[in-house]
Amino acid sequence: MVNVACVGAGYWGKNLIRNFNSLGVLHTICDGEPDVLTKFSEQYPDVKVNQNFDDVLSDPEVDAVSIATPAETHHALIIKALEAKKHVYVEKPLCLDEGHAKECIELANRKGLTLMVGHLLWYHPMVLEIKRAITQGELGELRYIYSNRLNMGLLRNEENVLWSFAPHDISMILGLVGEKPRSVQAHSANHLNPSIADQAVGLLKFPNNVSAHVFVSWLNPFKEQKLVIVGEKAMFVFDDTLLWEQKLAKYEHSVEWQGERPVAQKADAEYIVLDQAEPLRDECQHFLDCIDSKEPPRTNGEEGLAVLEVLNKLQQAMDA
Repeated sequence: MVNVACVGAGYWGKNLIRNFNSLGVLHTICDGEPDVLTKFSEQYPDVKVNQNFDDVLSDPEVDAVSIATPAETHHALIIKALEAKKHVYVEKPLCLDEGHAKECIELANRKGLTLMVGHLLWYHPMVLEIKRAITQGELGELRYIYSNRLNMGLLRNEENVLWSFAPHDISMILGLVGEKPRSVQAHSANHLNPSIADQAVGLLKFPNNVSAHVFVSWLNPFKEQKLVIVGEKAMFVFDDTLLWEQKLAKYEHSVEWQGERPVAQKADAEYIVLDQAEPLRDECQHFLDCIDSKEPPRTNGEEGLAVLEVLNKLQQAMDA
């Protein structure tokens, strides 16, 4: 059995703690706040708690760590963990610097350790179903994709909305298209803090003539998490804010040419209902499975680096 230490017990870390505990592998909770550790010690009395990351790494009973700390700390923590021969799961983004990301990937490969990035939506049954349908040609030739991730709240001073919200969308788009973009454009606005963007739009163009856009904002009157995939034969809409039975809709819309004029042929929505699952639990289980099998994770270091490269290009376009 793999023993996991969860490093970072804050907003997202607590969800990793809950899932690794439910999988029976939670060994240690590590956080710099004593009050936080006291609370978790009461909630999980059989689990060790520790403020010191180095102490956790020196524990021979710990086989792997999950890291849910601020993004600027990821590189140093990943390197330390890999040097201590621990498998690593790290919340998105992998790192902030592409050189640092490559260093982490190279070290994990050299040591034969699992390095996995928390791009959660690749463990969502609906996204996997969309990927299956694209791969099997059910949508025909891809035309364009767009993703909206909007909310009111979760305002941050550490990172802008692009880095906070967009990694999941970029990860999905890259995986669904199966290519890296040949060009990117971006526009953003700073309404609350002159140095931090709170809304941004990114435009991606791919070599296979697919285009995509990502719209992210934490100043929106309502929550929206919607992915639309438009193909030659059909279209998918994945709306993660709806009930499970309504999250994924397929529209077999098409276009027929009448002489020189294109005419839309519309169809009713077909809802794709899959077995319900908690994506984060499946993601945590995938990490454990990859450690056991030594197979690369679905969202491995290389996938995390590809997302990071696009994020940096979008940031450069925003800054131009």
